[in-house]
Formats: sequence, C-alpha cells, structure tokens
Amino acid sequence: MHIPATLDQARSTLAVMLGIAATEGLPDTIDHETIAAATRYVFHLEPQFGLAGLTPLSPYRQAELAADPALAAQAVSFAAVMAFVGGTLDSAKLSAVVKLADQLGVRDDFVHDLARLALGDMEEAKAHMIHANLESVTGRAWATAEMGPWLQPYDAQPDPALATRFHALARLPEDTFGHAFAMFYKANNYAYPGEPTALNFEFAVPHDSTHVLAGYDTSPRGELLTSVLTATMHRSHAMSGHVLPVILSWHLGIPLNDVAGAATGAFEPEEFFYAWARGEDTSADLFSPEWNFWSAAIQPIAAVREAVGLTG
Repeated sequence: MHIPATLDQARSTLAVMLGIAATEGLPDTIDHETIAAATRYVFHLEPQFGLAGLTPLSPYRQAELAADPALAAQAVSFAAVMAFVGGTLDSAKLSAVVKLADQLGVRDDFVHDLARLALGDMEEAKAHMIHANLESVTGRAWATAEMGPWLQPYDAQPDPALATRFHALARLPEDTFGHAFAMFYKANNYAYPGEPTALNFEFAVPHDSTHVLAGYDTSPRGELLTSVLTATMHRSHAMSGHVLPVILSWHLGIPLNDVAGAATGAFEPEEFFYAWARGEDTSADLFSPEWNFWSAAIQPIAAVREAVGLTG
C-alpha cells in the first residue's frame, strides 16, 4: 500500500534522510543516490525535487510529519535505511534515528532494534529480528524453542504426498507459474516441502513464489530485494522482520545466527527503492492465507504476475 504524501511531506522525509546521512559529516555518493532513489520510486518526483534545496526540518514541518502516523513511520523507516547504507554499524547515526522516532512519536518495534544496535546489544537485536520475521509470516508469537521444529517440520514428519504434488509441477506447460516454480527449485537444488530437509510450506512457498514472480534470484542481492518487496507487500513487522535482517545479513555481513549466510555490499539504492515501490504496488499478498498457490500454479505465469501486481 502506497502512503500518499504531498510535495512538502515528501521533501520533509527526504530532509530527514539527508539529516541522518550528515550526522557526522558530509553525505557521500551512496547517500545522495539513496535519497534520489526514494525521490524517484517512492514519491514519484523528478530528481530536482530531491536533494536540491533540502533544509533541516522546522518545528512546523516536523509536527506535520508527526500528525500522520503512517508518514511518520515511513520517514523513520527511511532514516533507518540511511543509517546503514555506508555498510557499517554507526552508533551515532543509529542513535539519531532513535531520537527522530521519539520526536515523531514512532514506537514501532524496529526502533527498539536500532536502539539495541546503537548500544552494542547485537545478540538481543538479532534475536528479536528472527522472532519478528516468523511472527510476520505466521501471525502469532513464538517461543525460541518452537521455532526450529516449525521451520523444518519434515525432519520429524515427512509428507511424501505433499512432495509428490510439488514434483508434478515440472510436468506443467512451460508458460505456467507452477513450471517456473519447479525450475527455480531445480536450479537452486532445493528440497520441496514434504521432503525431510525442506522448509515449512507456510514459509517456503510464499517466499519462493515472491522470488519467482518478482524475478529475483537467490544471490545476496536477490535475497535482499525479495525481502524488501515482501516488507511492503505484506506489511507485518516490515522493518524488524524483513528489511533490517537482510540489511544486516547481506549488506553489513552480519549473520543472524550460526548457520545463516552473510555477505557485504548487496545494497543498491535504485534497486532497493524500486523493490520497495513494487511491494507497495502489489494487489495481492503472497503471504496472506487467502492467496492460493495451487490455484496459481496451473495458470500462465504472466497472468499470475498481472493478478499479483508484479509485472514491472
């Protein structure tokens, strides 16, 4: 869902982003590119409405942002992204984002994660992000001990009938979504839900469907963009459960746990905010219980992309 903003409100958000970039000195190239990308893809403005003439927020403009909770949360979210674009954990920038959130009345759980990171409490921040991701997908809270068995349930209880149903997707016509899904699994050597080493259907199918329909691969860049698109498509725990974890994992090189992968440098401003905007523009949520994978699988992939809103 796109959050409407007037020109003044958009420029206030861009000013917030610039302010975080300038916390400890002059913004650099990637800061400018990130602001320009948000200008273009999120606010649909020409570049001249981005950096040119931006000034610090006046009390009036700050109050205007704070009066709209959705705009305020978006501004703090973009400020949080700005704190990480340089590829390091910058305590001063993170603290500045937390202060901004307090000023705008934004109390979303990702702000607490930023505060933890600013204070050096990495393990607590990562633990919360893992919980937030699973809560986003399932719609309920989880105890740590429950999470592993849920994520890989077929270790203890394989489901051969379910796995067989997935294997049959490869026999569908080549223009179908189901065939494309099967080829994605084959290319990545993934186990299908139901097979002992596979991930839970409830997590794997919407996540991998997003990969396939959006056209993102499983490289660090592709994983980052898939999660960013998911964040604005699904909207539950968007920052703490989707955006922050992949920025840490694939841009800063900080794995969320001992078995998770990590890499550096996967953040690309243009692609990041294009994925953000794509998620906002979707007309169906692949993580919603209402989305029927099996019904979509037998349809042409072009028709499924059209129905979901991922043609671009």
